[in-house]
Amino acid sequence: MHAVHDRGMATVSQLNLHRLGERIRSERARRRYSLEALETRSGVSRSMLSAVERGAKAPTVLVLDRIATGLDTSIARLLGDERVARVVVLRRGEQDVARDPTGWERRILSPVLPGVEFEFMRTAIGAGVDAGAFSPHAPGSREYLAVERGALRLTIDGTSYTIRSGDSVYYAGDCVHAFANPGRVACVYYLAMEVSGPGGRAHQEPRPRRARRRMS
Repeated sequence: MHAVHDRGMATVSQLNLHRLGERIRSERARRRYSLEALETRSGVSRSMLSAVERGAKAPTVLVLDRIATGLDTSIARLLGDERVARVVVLRRGEQDVARDPTGWERRILSPVLPGVEFEFMRTAIGAGVDAGAFSPHAPGSREYLAVERGALRLTIDGTSYTIRSGDSVYYAGDCVHAFANPGRVACVYYLAMEVSGPGGRAHQEPRPRRARRRMS
């Protein structure tokens, strides 16, 4: 896999580049990955990773996704704070939105929960726009997609499927998956992603042990 260098800037709502860099560095340290190890896992160059961690560059959505995939986590966890409440309401203005310079938008609809690697998103792709290819997630990962409007060309490990308004599809997440809009109108789809692997287990807090009662 060739390392990916920055090819443009992403615009993420209320994005603090230094906070994003700190979170990436924290997740990398949690897994005890060096920059070289994360470069190998994500396909993102060491120089780009270093710049993002320092808050010196804003990665494109595709690059940010590859970093998250290399960490066995999601973009949602890198952007959002964990919520511990039993009920979490995310008002529209509170949702993280990533806008790629090529002409597509990714809105994160799900909260970040402790020990859970799950992301629910709404994506809008302009007419004729190719969002690019996304790296495989860990084995056991799953993705569910439903098209609300327009048509989507979904390519899974080199095989293309045209998913139209009202259609839905499931596919294993441990594959190369690419998204493009072949039509003349904008495409809107919803995608739910469950990431498997060590990333999810890394966030599980140990259960407190109950003190044993001494027998008299």
